Amino acid sequence: MNILVLGGTGTVGSAVVAALVDRGASVTVLSRSPERTAQLPTGVGAVHGDLQSPDTIRSIFKGRDAVFLLNTVSPTEAQEGLMSVIGITEAKVGRVVYLSVQQVDQAPHLPHFGMKLPVEAAIRKSGIPYTILRPNSFFQNDLWQKDAMLQYGVYAQPIGDVGLSRVDVRDIGEAAAIALTEDGHDGETYNLVGPDVHTGESTAAVWSQALGRKVAYAGNDLDAWEAQALQYLPAALVFDFRHMYDFFQRNGLQATDDDVARLTRLLGHGPRSFEEFARETAASWS
Repeated sequence: MNILVLGGTGTVGSAVVAALVDRGASVTVLSRSPERTAQLPTGVGAVHGDLQSPDTIRSIFKGRDAVFLLNTVSPTEAQEGLMSVIGITEAKVGRVVYLSVQQVDQAPHLPHFGMKLPVEAAIRKSGIPYTILRPNSFFQNDLWQKDAMLQYGVYAQPIGDVGLSRVDVRDIGEAAAIALTEDGHDGETYNLVGPDVHTGESTAAVWSQALGRKVAYAGNDLDAWEAQALQYLPAALVFDFRHMYDFFQRNGLQATDDDVARLTRLLGHGPRSFEEFARETAASWS
């Protein structure tokens, strides 16, 4: 199969590329950056373009058997997603798998959630066979916490006390590769989740065990988190994420037993645990 992966140099996209390569698919990655595509695995092709450019939209989807559609979190995310759906439809692509977010319809006021709703709706109306993947928060987001944990013994992501059923991006990659290359998933929407619910406190405890040193949860103070985050993230993104964390603190983002069972059937194995991820990551850091 000739498969185009959008966002294939990022955290999730690279996991999708790896899973597709393992399945023997012919994979091409779209990126704005030649420097980033230079790091792609051997045998993976690259095209360069911009999803806000009609020239890119009119060219990149031609001749593709399937497309993995991931639009980077940004103020133009919804536009790039809708432009992509037009290109996919006009090129008569055989199948599209779209990366959304779990419980997307429960928080349409959040840009990180709400920008995905029109793209989901457009895909469903497009007539192209589709699968929608709705992942929880990624384990791999904690890689950004490395310095805070190792240098200061603090876990700073303010995910709250209700809890999230976070997921390993390797499971997202596998799920996407299955939906892209196998029949039986057209029209399906899958919640991609981990097997356990973790709060800020329990996450810090897992890292303490994995690292062999005390890691404390920094707490739920969103004012303090925002002041720190503004030192390295754009203000609009910080505003979006602040309100996302507020949603997590008030509501959580938890899987049902059926979510876990469906994902287990899809993958052919249970979803990876956060404890397993933390142990592997701590070993790589040492």
